[in-house]
Amino acid sequence: MSGTPRLDSIDWPADLRRCRASELEQIALELRQFLIDTVARTGGHLAANLGTVELAIALHYVFDTPRDRIVWDVGHQAYAHKILTGRRNAMATLRQYDGIAGFPKRDESEYDAFGTGHSSTSISAAAGMALAAARAGSKHRHVAVIGDGAMTAGMAFEALNHVGELDCDLLVILNDNEMSISPNVGAMSQYLARLLSGRLYCSVREGSKKMLDYVPPVRALAQRAEEHVKGMIMPGTLFEELGFRYFGPVDGHDVDGLVAMLSNLRDLHGPRLLHIVTRKGHGYAPAEDDPCRYHGVGQFSPDAGIPAAAQPKPPTYTEVFGNWLCDQARADARLVGITPAMREGSGLVRFSEEFPDRYFDVGIAEQHAVTLAAGMACEGLHPVVAIYSTFLQRALDQVIHDVALQNLPVLFAIDRAGIVGPDGPTHAGVFDISLLRTVPNLVLMAPADESECRQMLSTGFACAGPAAVRYPRGGGPGTTPGTGLDPLPIGKAAVARSGRRIALLNFGPLLQAALEAGEALDATVVNMRFIKPLDTELLERLARTHERLVTLEDHALAGGAGSAVLETLAAHGLATPCLTLGLPDHFTPHGPRKRLLSDYGLDAQGILRAIRGAAGTEDRPGGEAAPAPPRSRGGSQG
Repeated sequence: MSGTPRLDSIDWPADLRRCRASELEQIALELRQFLIDTVARTGGHLAANLGTVELAIALHYVFDTPRDRIVWDVGHQAYAHKILTGRRNAMATLRQYDGIAGFPKRDESEYDAFGTGHSSTSISAAAGMALAAARAGSKHRHVAVIGDGAMTAGMAFEALNHVGELDCDLLVILNDNEMSISPNVGAMSQYLARLLSGRLYCSVREGSKKMLDYVPPVRALAQRAEEHVKGMIMPGTLFEELGFRYFGPVDGHDVDGLVAMLSNLRDLHGPRLLHIVTRKGHGYAPAEDDPCRYHGVGQFSPDAGIPAAAQPKPPTYTEVFGNWLCDQARADARLVGITPAMREGSGLVRFSEEFPDRYFDVGIAEQHAVTLAAGMACEGLHPVVAIYSTFLQRALDQVIHDVALQNLPVLFAIDRAGIVGPDGPTHAGVFDISLLRTVPNLVLMAPADESECRQMLSTGFACAGPAAVRYPRGGGPGTTPGTGLDPLPIGKAAVARSGRRIALLNFGPLLQAALEAGEALDATVVNMRFIKPLDTELLERLARTHERLVTLEDHALAGGAGSAVLETLAAHGLATPCLTLGLPDHFTPHGPRKRLLSDYGLDAQGILRAIRGAAGTEDRPGGEAAPAPPRSRGGSQG
């Protein structure tokens, strides 16, 4: 017998809206248990989603979705929303190959009004929808649900500043989950919030405004009095100054109170902001006690929780960076570490504890992080910006204008470069080479293993100008990094295997696959190391002594490292055929990294097929030569 009988009867929000209000609390209990059991089997974001169960129920109960639009930001707090919108049975495939995504995705469901893998976009997107609806004469409503972490980004405040000036019918819900329920969120605060959102108060308020329009001095006095009174009892002054009607804070785990509150706010007009307070991991004790550990989880037992670490494993690239950062900080007092709200993900926990006065978490503010680093570099410090490849995209202008143009010594440690796996296209780091290799003054490196990653970090830190090291998520081949801080010679590749006829030029973590393919072909294999500057001397020599060159990269082919090689060959008048292997011109889906690399022909067998196909030497039944691999698999002939 199912342990979620009420939830099992709800396939769509319309089913939820047919329930009695008295049933919602039981539905929330069942939904939370279903969420824990599901994520325990698939892995995913847990703590944040446990905090939004009641909110998801209340929103779909009060609003006429999908006609009314709900934009979830950040997207990893939308699992309960997915469960209530026709995807309960599909949750077993969450973040799995060919399964449903871990973030809202427009082509997955009509209930996902906007894709939100990156944070702080919801207010802008929902405002755009509301303005478009008003222009079309549509009456449907618009809600932006934004986490408090996402409110640290400048984009969110740009949107608030603009929307507050407009007659925009938009409700913003600020999900404040970084604090426990404060004394503010008690009976008096709940009563005042409901009172201020109720029809009687609002009608009296609007009627008084019209009457006082005829007596401007009195109206001004009344406005100041209202602001002072509200400012004493609730923290909404900032939002009121930006032009929003502020309501809250209210308990985000009181589903009955949320329904009553949202029912009032649904029928109001203009920009409104509801401040709710939730607790990450709510309803599951291990996640409540350690929400950071339960933010993103692998498979685990709901009864036992996440198991303790087993036998020590070789360090991941992230751990290699974290260890290097602490060692380099001890050796050079100029080093400071900066991250845009990714302390744990980027490996900065130890550094933040050992060097708290040299550690700066700027929140979800990538642009600010880069220009902050530039300012520090101007005054003699040597900043290291730890950032995911996908998030660095948001600060490209600052990299170019504020760092590279002024040739400032800032090191970018670019984590999650290449295919990232279950997080999918919103987090894939497959564009950073194309974006960065065109930037003057910048040195760009890609290590083949963990040991080389440490060496390249030292190399980048020793540069007099900007430098970047891109490395993948997780572990590499398992090499043990040394303890030294000696840099590599800039722009020099390393021959990993000497062969004949064909030269494989590897950029980054595909070296092992290249070596396997090289053994089968008796080919030369080169670990290129540097994307910018290229080792042009070696490249020219290889082009003159080999019949074909093949480039390998865990990155988009368009504008990538292979493109750099083709440009160099053309500039030197070399006509040696060059096959470029990488990722094709479409967004990579979510799934296991190993499987995706295989699908794109970037494992040893795929590399062999591509090379033999390009050379027309692959055996086929009947002795015919195999055709070149299709473009969709990532290969291109130069």
